[in-house]
Amino acid sequence: MSLARAWSVALIGLDGRLVEVEAAIGSGLPRTVLVGLPDASLYEARDRCKAAVASCGIQWPGSLVTINLSPAALPKAGSGYDLAIIAAVLAAEGLVRKDLLDDTVLVGELGLDGRVRAVRGVLPAVLAASDKKFRRVIVPLQVAAEAELVDEMRVVGVGNLAQLMAVLNGEPVPDLPPGGLAGEARERGRAPDHPRDLADVAGQVEARWALEVAAAGRHHLHLHGPPGVGKTMLAERLPGLLPDLPITAALQVAAVHSLAGLGVPDGLDRRPPYAAPHHSATMASVIGGGPRMARPGSISIAHAGVLFMDEAPEFNPRVLDAMRTPLELGEVLIGRSEVQARFPAQFQLVLASNPCPCGLATTPGARCTCAPMTVRRYAERLSGPIKDRIDISQLLLPMRKSYLRQALQQAETTARVADRVAEARARQVRRFADTPWSANGEASGAHLRTELPPPDGLEAIERAVSRGRLSPRGVDKVLRVAWTLADLAGHDKPGAGDVQAALAMRHGDTGHGGVGSGGIGQLTVAQPGIGQAPVIGLSSTSGELPARTHPSGRADSDPRPDLDPRAGSEEAS
Repeated sequence: MSLARAWSVALIGLDGRLVEVEAAIGSGLPRTVLVGLPDASLYEARDRCKAAVASCGIQWPGSLVTINLSPAALPKAGSGYDLAIIAAVLAAEGLVRKDLLDDTVLVGELGLDGRVRAVRGVLPAVLAASDKKFRRVIVPLQVAAEAELVDEMRVVGVGNLAQLMAVLNGEPVPDLPPGGLAGEARERGRAPDHPRDLADVAGQVEARWALEVAAAGRHHLHLHGPPGVGKTMLAERLPGLLPDLPITAALQVAAVHSLAGLGVPDGLDRRPPYAAPHHSATMASVIGGGPRMARPGSISIAHAGVLFMDEAPEFNPRVLDAMRTPLELGEVLIGRSEVQARFPAQFQLVLASNPCPCGLATTPGARCTCAPMTVRRYAERLSGPIKDRIDISQLLLPMRKSYLRQALQQAETTARVADRVAEARARQVRRFADTPWSANGEASGAHLRTELPPPDGLEAIERAVSRGRLSPRGVDKVLRVAWTLADLAGHDKPGAGDVQAALAMRHGDTGHGGVGSGGIGQLTVAQPGIGQAPVIGLSSTSGELPARTHPSGRADSDPRPDLDPRAGSEEAS
């Protein structure tokens, strides 16, 4: 009996397990047996490998061929084992050198004509091989650049079976024939490359400020208001405000995208990813899952970036509620009968919603056609536990034409706002230097309460808690936002105004009167000029509605009279 072995990788979630592929050629009737818990696509590798060998003019062994995938108790799925299987069989036949397989991992699929095809998950497979001290991998030529993102790993890309045999025999690699490359490399799923500048958003100074605070502290954000006021425009511009990812985080993001089949571009992309699933998306597509071996969902594709859920009340409530644990833990664990897959899911959530099905319930001067119970049920599609995990709630309303003209003159670009965000993030990185966190929104509540100096004005938080307006989780959320406001202002610790502003942003009281019994007051935002940070303040609570400060400097006792629903963002029409 002739025996040879090769190595491949089984992916369980984002974790890779080395698989030893053994091929034994012995006496018996001519047939090929594949064992080791393969799924249907892997079991079909027998026929693919036979056809690929025949197309290259090589004869498949004319006796019993037994192929074992070890560890045998580990479920294995996909077509990425084809190269390792064919290499082990050829080595057992003496057609390639066995010694060159000892320190080599092979990942790739074979076509019937002998061409090598790309598969999902090449990058996490190469990372797993690197962790196990392998120093050479053979992968499809189309995704060789993806594998080269791993340091200290020799990557060999092959386009067909003839090239594979040349590599395994230590011979010069022949050129590919014209049209010999099977398929093209996939492009990575990411935000559109065309610029989306914050200056495109007309007016909405308070919402722009909320977006800046969310970017500076990595806070979850809920934008709600009538259609056409700029909710989607603001959310799409959030990734442009975020700083570049660290190399380790960017590599993890690329590994998730590779496993999801989105592909990875040449070179490591350090920009934060962006995912925006449609409201008809299923549980498996958003959270992750699959029939046997789980695949990453949108929350993992948006890891270290932004997950935007437009028309949030239209999503299946079960899908929204399933995000509770990932929002807290930063990862998702998907259980199956045989394995449990773990995916990273430390995303920044942005929700956008209308007040009712027709969208006009809160629009001044417009007539809502929805029944009161319909409006209430629509709002209740976002459950309390999900709302409690949101740091900032921001109401957007249409603007006066005069205010819109002034706002157009003062619109700040993404680059200017991103500079302030970068400065605030730098302060947070220094603050959390000896911790696993890098932003206020990631820090634990215990660390905020015990390791950092207490903010001023905590009496406002105590009053909100005593009146039932703030949960224990909400207290930590308010403290995180208060620290972000202090970082943007350059303060060493949050002051009373930062705490009150954080409370107002938590309850969505920006642009409205005080919160009454909560005693928070009214948050006002004014933007004096381009390049300057917006000025925030709080009026004292009283029995009547406080005046609202507009960026133009004009105060109005009623924040919403004479509003023109047609005036608003660039996309209001």
